Parts: sequence; structure tokens; C-alpha cells
Amino acid sequence: MSDGLELDRITKRFGTREAVSGVSLAAKDGEFIVLLGPSGCGKSTLLRTIAGLEAPDEGVIRLAGRDITHREARDRDIAMVFQSYALYPHMSIAENIGYPLKVRKRGQPEIAREVEHVAARLGLTSLLKNLPRQLSGGERQRVALARAIIRRPKAFLMDEPLSNLDARLRVEMRAELKHLQHELRIVTLYVTHDQAEAMTLAHRIAVMRDGRVQQYDTPSNVYHRPANTFVAGFVGSPSMNLIEDPGSNVTLGIRPEDVELSRTEQSGWTQARVYVTEEMGNETLVVLNAGAMRVTARAGAGSLFDFDAPVWFRFRPDKIHRFDRGSSLRLPD
Repeated sequence: MSDGLELDRITKRFGTREAVSGVSLAAKDGEFIVLLGPSGCGKSTLLRTIAGLEAPDEGVIRLAGRDITHREARDRDIAMVFQSYALYPHMSIAENIGYPLKVRKRGQPEIAREVEHVAARLGLTSLLKNLPRQLSGGERQRVALARAIIRRPKAFLMDEPLSNLDARLRVEMRAELKHLQHELRIVTLYVTHDQAEAMTLAHRIAVMRDGRVQQYDTPSNVYHRPANTFVAGFVGSPSMNLIEDPGSNVTLGIRPEDVELSRTEQSGWTQARVYVTEEMGNETLVVLNAGAMRVTARAGAGSLFDFDAPVWFRFRPDKIHRFDRGSSLRLPD
């Protein structure tokens, strides 16, 4: 590919352990790609390898058509945004933002002009004379973004940049990030374990487990057509119900919103008892016990179900997912 980012069979070992195992993926210029997975799945190691902070044991990394596999980190034309902000505490906000241009020996008038431009874009103009300690967490994260943006790199790499923020600020910053990336149209790789961030930010998601990509697809396909039982169970809150189909080698999957409930007996429906309910404001989650089977269903806001009350349920037939129990892979529809 002539632009964007391409990973070709990247492998990274620490001793005998493979932290990243043969990962291949391509991101077009302007795409927002999220690496999603649990702690220890290799997503941050992969990001550090792309950045040049770790050397791959195998594979090739290309950026904008150039092989950057063995280039020094400073020569890759990549900007990173970290969880820790990594701001210089003794420098003003203006100095922090302009530092990448100072290192590149740009003239002071040009640096001042670029700092003003980027600060205005991120709502930081009134804070340029402050020190980092005088800013809130959300403001400091915007400064870190401004410092990355001012370089106008070929790619952004972001390692859980919002994890230190509270829930409200995370939502606000997600919106800012998505709008900003749409404006800049620079390929972005973003690491998170938070599926809400992945689903809302990404053009495509690479779901990782044990150093391997389990599925690389659009958020819609990852949610509605998971490639295997790991993706099915990891993506979605609450996660997909996975139930062994008696007498076959098939695991059935059903999203909680595709479980229908009734307080009265229905022909062909399965009887269960209410194990617990969780009021979420806009909906109610109902956990059912049906013999050895436990099923989570979504019900409407304000739906009332008593503990241990009898209830009947069924799966919407056209919404059932089927997986091979041996390989865990999705079976053809």
C-alpha cells in the first residue's frame, strides 16, 4: 500500500514468551484503528514495536510506503500520546506544546504561530502561560494531544490516553478525539481495554488475545458477527450469552437484547426463575436461572421482576449465533 500503516507478520518475544505472534494488519491513511483486548494480550507491546521503542523479532512495519522496521524511533515520523500525559512540569503549556518543533530547530516565530493555532483548536489558548500542575486531568490530556498534533506526523499512536480521567471526562474526550482525528485525517492506532471507547472511536477494531488478532473488522461486524467465542464474550456489555447446545458440537450465542421475556407461560418458551435484576435507568438487566443454564436479558426501563419469580424466555431465532465448540470459530450462517 502506498499510504497508511502496514504490519506484516510482526512477532515480538521476551525470552521464550511470544508477546506478539505474527500480527498482520493494514490501516489506510486517515483511519482510526483500535487495538482492543484484556490486560496482557500484547496490544501495548505491539504499539511500542510500531513506535520503535521495542524491536520486532520478525516481520515488517511500513508507514506511508516506507519500511520503518529498523529505523530509530525519532526517525519514524510517529507521535505518541501516553496514559501518563508525560508533560514537562517546569515548562509552560506553550513551551510543552511547542517543544517538538524546538527540537527540530524551527524558528521561534513559527513555533509561536503553530502553538497558537493548535491551542485554539483544542481550547487551550487561555492556559498557555500556566504550568501543568495548574491544569485538570482533562486539560493536561489535551495538552499532550496538542504536543503530538503540532508535529503533523504520518501516524498517531495512543496508549490508553483516557484511562486516568473520570467517566464524564472520558466521554467528552472521546468526542474530541474522534472529531479531531476526522479533521486531521492521520492514521491513528489507539490501545484500550475499554470496549465502549473501541466501539465509539474506531473505523476498525483489532480484537487481541494472547498476542494474536482474533478479529479485525468494523465495530458493527465485531459486535453482530463475532469471529469466535472469545470475541463474542469479550465485546458487549453485558457480554453475549454462550450456551452449549445439548447433543451437538455447537455453542449457541445470543445477545441479551435478543432474549425475549414473558411473565406468563408461552408455548415453546423456556421457564426460568429470576436470579437478580439490575436497574440501569434506561433499561433493566435481568439474569435468569434455567436449570444449569444462566441467561442475561435486557428489559425495558422500569421493568419490575421479583427475585426468584417465574419467568419464560426465548431466543429470537434470527439472532442466534453458532460456534464450533472444538475450535470456538463462528459457523457459517
